[in-house]
Amino acid sequence: MKVKRVLALLLLVTLLPLGAFAANQYIFPDSNRRRLTEEEVWTWQYDALGYAFNELFARYGRPFIAGQKYDLYFNAQTWYKVDPHYPGDGKVLNNIEWHNYSLIKSVRANMKAMGTTNPQGKPLPTVWDDRILSPLPGFSEVYFKPNQRLKIHDGPGVHYRRGADGKALASTNGRIYAAGWESGWLMVMYELNTGGVRVGFASAQDFSDKVNLPALNFSRVTVSLLTPAQVTEDPVRALTPIANLPSGASVTWLNRYYHRNMNWDYIEFTYNGVMMRGFVPDGAVTPFYETDIEITK
Repeated sequence: MKVKRVLALLLLVTLLPLGAFAANQYIFPDSNRRRLTEEEVWTWQYDALGYAFNELFARYGRPFIAGQKYDLYFNAQTWYKVDPHYPGDGKVLNNIEWHNYSLIKSVRANMKAMGTTNPQGKPLPTVWDDRILSPLPGFSEVYFKPNQRLKIHDGPGVHYRRGADGKALASTNGRIYAAGWESGWLMVMYELNTGGVRVGFASAQDFSDKVNLPALNFSRVTVSLLTPAQVTEDPVRALTPIANLPSGASVTWLNRYYHRNMNWDYIEFTYNGVMMRGFVPDGAVTPFYETDIEITK
């Protein structure tokens, strides 16, 4: 029976998409709303329980000592976001959480007094780090309060295409990277369940957080395509195309981005009657002259 269960688990892990690993789990998923029992706390090893009581505070964005084990562990979790305005450990837990905190600490103290690390208990779960290790230059991870769902459009307005058949959303329970503002919309990058990423814009009306990033100053140069080109909203991982433009198509050049060994031109265009933005490989658009700055002595 155990062999069958192990095989089934291995099959499940094999079939899960990359994005499934991004949904890292809590040690005690409901410790913020249910009183734990002493028996279930004893099912974990001593070391894992250290993470379990810190997990209670990490839910609220508690910062940990940079570079140390708790900082590294929680920063690898999808759900963890450092709150730059964290009010302090004594101000965030509810009564149930304080009970669980005291219980976990008590069990750890008992283990220490007994001279055991409870090696037969469950070890610390494996963490799957879902950070975008190499986002586009200019994008940085931004803190958002959890449980918000941001509608994502290609550009700064509802008249731009919305991906995923008009349902593109970014959950603030996952990591969101941002570059800056344009017309009240925030340019963002986030991971998809498929393992790819999407670059788009979220309206400031969709979230309650104050994001201190500068305005985006895109150039707006009308150019044409030198060759047929596939446009992507993901210049980082999957390069999945969202449009196919013919040679000679007129587009608006906005900016150039550099990622690893690829250069991308960021363009705006109309496709099937819908305004869109995306990335085409360097060399796809016709060269143009830029205005140099004038420097006087």
